[in-house]
Amino acid sequence: MAAAIIGFILVLSATPAAARADKPVVVGYLAAFKGLELSIDRTDLSAYTHYNLSFANPDAEGVFVRGGVMTCMGGADGANMTVEAVRASVARLKAAGGKVLLSTAGGVIPGCSGDWAELLTPARRETTVAALVGLAETLGLDGIDIDIEGGLLTQIDKAGDYVPFIAALSKELKARGKLLTCATASYEGGMIPVGSIAYFDLVNVMSYDAIGPSWGQSGDEHSTLAMAKRDLDLWLARGVKRERLVLGVPFYGYGFGGEAANWSYRDLVAARGVDATKADVIGDRRAGGRYITHNGPATIEAKARLAAEKAGGVMVWELSQDSPDHALTRAIRRGISRE
Repeated sequence: MAAAIIGFILVLSATPAAARADKPVVVGYLAAFKGLELSIDRTDLSAYTHYNLSFANPDAEGVFVRGGVMTCMGGADGANMTVEAVRASVARLKAAGGKVLLSTAGGVIPGCSGDWAELLTPARRETTVAALVGLAETLGLDGIDIDIEGGLLTQIDKAGDYVPFIAALSKELKARGKLLTCATASYEGGMIPVGSIAYFDLVNVMSYDAIGPSWGQSGDEHSTLAMAKRDLDLWLARGVKRERLVLGVPFYGYGFGGEAANWSYRDLVAARGVDATKADVIGDRRAGGRYITHNGPATIEAKARLAAEKAGGVMVWELSQDSPDHALTRAIRRGISRE
């Protein structure tokens, strides 16, 4: 009888933990260059589990902070943010219940950044890892998000320096109870190497930008539901565990054929009205046509539902771009919860 009671208690105590582990994550990128406080003000903080502050880079010497100022993390005014300002944003997000990470590198490396390829060579790797770990502790972060992309990622990987860097950083962060995540594309030359996958707590798949202002086939859409399905299948096949796989969705779109090139969903609603944004295409989607491609609430909801079924959650680039009534965030809530 005693053994049965103990077993029953163990089952009860294990159930909540299992439920929490299965709860989908909702990751939101906050762009420092848009203004962290502005982005936070525009966000429904109850909807997100993780926040990635974007982007911080080291200087040529591999240093992230000098004299209380970030060496390469520009704010809305273009000036580098102070450590005090970043810490204030971190504290605000943590108070709302979120995990807060700092995202490094980015799709376009700014001129103030040091050379990541050089900083990750064997001679400098240990110092770079120590700098990132120290930064996480200085800012009170829950972890680091690595966003080395495209040609730079390929260069570092071909030199044999990406996986050893990730392995070393993972070891040091895990020893301190901190997370290591990444963002990755799904095209050849833009994917994190398979050998690095096991070291990441979350793999955020950037399932968007199939077409843009200066790339892709005119007439295409930039982020379809079919693309999301393909990308999740690809990364599951490459060995990412379901619970660590996160589907990225865009809160923005692109215009062609005379339309403005870049649109946040927020600006699109203001310019064209809510009804026009219910469809993923506004205008004449064909080669040479005048149109805007984006994701409306129905597609975002469908993608969130897909992520709840096949992956560990949803990631958003980026949070300041949602409409004032949080239409896309609410769509994620519905999809994730399968309402």
